Amino acid sequence: MSCLRVFVAVFFVALFFVCFAFVPLSAQTRQAVVETSAGVFILDLLPEAAPAQVAHFVKLAQEGAYEGTIFHRVVRLGMVQGGDPISKDPAKRSLYGTGGLNAVKGEARTPKMTRGSVAAVMVPGRPDSAGAQFFVAIVDQPGLDGQYTVFARVWDGIEVLQRISQTPVDAAGLASERVEIRRISLRDTPPEPFLTESAQELGAYRAVLETASGPVTVELWPDKAPGHVRQFLRLAQAGIYDGMAFHRVAPGFVVQTGALSSRLTPLTERQQALVVNLQPEFNDTPHVKGVVSMARGDDPASANTSFFICTATSPALDGKYTAFGRVVEGIATVEAIERVPRTGETPNERVELRTVRVETR
Repeated sequence: MSCLRVFVAVFFVALFFVCFAFVPLSAQTRQAVVETSAGVFILDLLPEAAPAQVAHFVKLAQEGAYEGTIFHRVVRLGMVQGGDPISKDPAKRSLYGTGGLNAVKGEARTPKMTRGSVAAVMVPGRPDSAGAQFFVAIVDQPGLDGQYTVFARVWDGIEVLQRISQTPVDAAGLASERVEIRRISLRDTPPEPFLTESAQELGAYRAVLETASGPVTVELWPDKAPGHVRQFLRLAQAGIYDGMAFHRVAPGFVVQTGALSSRLTPLTERQQALVVNLQPEFNDTPHVKGVVSMARGDDPASANTSFFICTATSPALDGKYTAFGRVVEGIATVEAIERVPRTGETPNERVELRTVRVETR
């Protein structure tokens, strides 16, 4: 009996390693980074929903099979289709849409074809005809509900796909300009930053404001305002402050930045999702020169992205605005910003906030 138990144990151990060896990388690598001539978009792969299709997509991506293919069919602000290996050759334009099929058996059809869905292309009426080609829904497509296998969803970069969907087309609906896939790389889904850290762990970070007038380093106070510090770090890490400006300069009071209206380019959809109003965390910190505090409207819970740096002691702000940090290096830069020519409190020329960089102490 003991020999039988040993045999069974060895058998299942061996079975585990054999099965693990044949688990497709798609089940281990959760995202595909698609670099195109129009920009980058990132997909969440869904091996639990479409294991065979994800495995095939991953295999082709690892082999470089998608490199040089184009998005050959687009519907303006509706969908984009690509992945056909024939589309690498401009001389075979009449055959675009016919290549790379009949490689994957039919899998479950997704009930809803929603914005950002990535589905396998199939020959009409042939459920086992999927392969390399895929299409991405730019908007909800209820007319396609239950007809296609969704094997991924757009995680970031839907704006890039929207631009691709606006590629000019010919009378046959084929893209008349080549938007190429240059590379598809695979990676683990990165963890959402600054969600689970304790206040003590958050205190290990500081922010460096890279401005046109020089850098400003801010130490953060998660013990005073943990929610504000956590959100400020998330916004900075996501690049939301990149390309903003100091839109308000009030000498002897504050310099203010972080207004979305001052940003040179619109936020991506993923960045927009991070912009939320914060509950106030008023504290006993006096608003003295160098203190960094969050701006808000009349509603105490209306703060989101805009913040100011005090340039003098301002007791009228105490207990009414959430102080969450202090300038520890670069106060001379703040003073330089305070001296810029202005009309009222508006600088006459743009004072750039190039980025907010997060670093550890």
